[in-house]
Amino acid sequence: EGVAAPEGTTEVEQRLAQLEEAQREVDQFRNLLQRVQADSVNYKRRVEEEREELHKRANANLALRLLPVLDNFEQALQHIPDDDALRPWLAGVELVYRNLTGVLESFGVTPIEALSKTFDPLEHESVFYEVSEDHEEGKVVSIVRKGYKLHGRVLRPAQVTVSKKKEEESSHEGMSDSSWKETE
Repeated sequence: EGVAAPEGTTEVEQRLAQLEEAQREVDQFRNLLQRVQADSVNYKRRVEEEREELHKRANANLALRLLPVLDNFEQALQHIPDDDALRPWLAGVELVYRNLTGVLESFGVTPIEALSKTFDPLEHESVFYEVSEDHEEGKVVSIVRKGYKLHGRVLRPAQVTVSKKKEEESSHEGMSDSSWKETE
């Protein structure tokens, strides 16, 4: 009807051509609709992932602000005076401490295991070295400040003291004091 048919084509052939054209348009619209649906699904997934990431970041920020409070509680509990009159008060402080650690654990905050472990720069921050014959080199011998993870990701690395073997003095034998200072 709006399409001029070449000479020699029958009306049936024209209708078939129109039908094929209409089928191509339907296929194009179907493909377009499928792409729009896929884009919509991907958009919803991206929005949900961004929302979850924002939620995790908010939890991480809150946990990071609470960790110094937890550190202070632990320090206070290490220096408890031995006084029977303080026992009820101490029980209350310990209960608050357990509640705080329980809340942090419910959000996925867990302490990093460090003591006697091999130093791991992804989880530990070395603040001191200690020459030690009792420990294998590179082992954590003490914890200066506890580290924590949030859902398996390091929130705050553990500050640790790492063992170090005593340096051999034989490698510097034969050098005078002045030549030793020059090589440092």
